[in-house]
Formats: sequence, structure tokens, C-alpha cells
Amino acid sequence: MTLSRIVIALASAGVLAMSGGCASPVPTAESTAAAGLQGTSWRLVQIAMSDGVTKPAIERSRYTVGFGENGVLNVRFDCNRGRGSWTSSGPNQVEFGTLALTRAMCPMGSLHDELVRQWPNVRSYVVKDGRLYLSLMADGGTIEFEPAP
Repeated sequence: MTLSRIVIALASAGVLAMSGGCASPVPTAESTAAAGLQGTSWRLVQIAMSDGVTKPAIERSRYTVGFGENGVLNVRFDCNRGRGSWTSSGPNQVEFGTLALTRAMCPMGSLHDELVRQWPNVRSYVVKDGRLYLSLMADGGTIEFEPAP
């Protein structure tokens, strides 16, 4: 074998060895699912319970949800604001951690108490026709959002 062939063979082996360590990480179901919600902001349209009761948000801008990076969740539930966490373990799956909320007394007719009560029961979501639908476990109902302006 000539010296030039040995140099080319060694150089090729070095390139192959280096490219193996620089490969892009393979996306996981969790990272792909999270990318679907991450960076989005929504405002409440209505809460529709499985018993047929629908509770529309009169002032939609007073009820907002923002899915930030690294699982950070920012909410406004009427007269209270809060921060918490969110995770997605797969496509259309979402779970929320405990919310740290301010504790102002909201006016009569507010959906604050209902959102706080139902929030831990959210287990999945779907985005359909530009709207976010959070589904409550055990077919308890849905919480519908539209994109925040």
C-alpha cells in the first residue's frame, strides 16, 4: 500500500469517527409534543362540562394561558395571575403542575374558581380549527381557548 493510500484511509477513518460524535439528537415524543404548545398563548372561550353545562368567558382577555419554554406556564384567571409548570409526555398529552396564584376575590360570575378546580384534571389536548381544546380526565368536559392576540 502506498503512503498516499494510507494517509487517505486514516483521514477517512478520522472523519467517520468524528461524525459519529456530532450526530444530531433524535427527537423524543416528549420534545416533539412539547414543541406543539411551547411558545403559544391562548385566551378562554368557554368551559363545556360533560353534563351539558357550558360556561362562556364574557371577557376572554381576562383568562389567558401561555406555554413557555422549559415547561413554564403563565396564567391569568380573571382577577388572579399565576405561574406553574406543564409537561407533555407524548402527542396530544399535557399535564399541569401546581399553580402559584395570587388570591384576590374575583367578582360574581367569574370563571376563576371553576378553572382552578378543573385545572388539575386536564390530561390531553387537541388543536382544531385554530383553537386549543383541553380535555378533562374521565370525559369530564373540555376547556376551549382561542389564540391570544
